[in-house]
Amino acid sequence: MSSIDYDLSTLRGVAFDVDGVLSPSTVPMDSHGVPQRMTNLKDGYALQLAVKCGISIAIITGADSEAIAQRFRGLGITDIYLKTKDKLPVLQDWMGRRGLETHEVAFVGDDIPDIESMQNVGLPVAPADADPDVKDVACFITRASGGYGVARELLAEILKAKGLWMTKDEDWFQ
Repeated sequence: MSSIDYDLSTLRGVAFDVDGVLSPSTVPMDSHGVPQRMTNLKDGYALQLAVKCGISIAIITGADSEAIAQRFRGLGITDIYLKTKDKLPVLQDWMGRRGLETHEVAFVGDDIPDIESMQNVGLPVAPADADPDVKDVACFITRASGGYGVARELLAEILKAKGLWMTKDEDWFQ
């Protein structure tokens, strides 16, 4: 039984911010001032599995980093939106192109620019260390902090609700 008060079996799409969600809020910089983001391997496993199970995944971030795009393309995610200042129109366009209704989508964000998108989906989600104003909007707050398993926690619950978690399908364990 999930601790998330939502019919997770109805979710067909999940959109994620990156900084503070799929990577920690504190990001080291290289000598040229370029952020060097970390990603969580367990998040990666859950993301690629969700894609293989037919869940639409979008990455919507204000960051401008080919490394981000490369990482998530490697997991099978094709809907990657970088340099996004206003996330809601991008989210709505993605939902329209994927044929997703509001109640079928979760958005995971951690900071003020994510609030408007979170208010326009069925399940707004925030990491444990999200901004307090973001937590006020969230219907579910993960136990994990940003960059430390947020996607894994949410996607595992969604896949369990759909009967797709740990099904021993050999193709998924690669």
